[in-house]
Amino acid sequence: MTTSPSKSGGQSTAAMTRFRVMAILCGVNLLLLIFAYMPAKYIWDLIDENKWLISIPIAHGYFYIVYILTALQIGVQKRMSLLTIGALVLSGTLPFASFIAERKIVKKYS
Repeated sequence: MTTSPSKSGGQSTAAMTRFRVMAILCGVNLLLLIFAYMPAKYIWDLIDENKWLISIPIAHGYFYIVYILTALQIGVQKRMSLLTIGALVLSGTLPFASFIAERKIVKKYS
């Protein structure tokens, strides 16, 4: 059974949109983690007074898991090499890298 071209194109567009959203969310949350949470914890020792700050690394963990899944999905759909998929997954661990990867992938595969 085959799907119509418009339906598979819609799925690809939805997957690309999910990837873009998760790349941006993961990137912003990583920046919050590195430039807000880490200094608050290790420089100013503010975690005891501000318990809400613990939500930043927890959210990043969940966002990163979903980001990995969306990167794998887009990688399989667009038939990317394993090296490219691995670079996409790793880009969620470096500040600003997910923004750069998102732009490059959207430019190349949209």
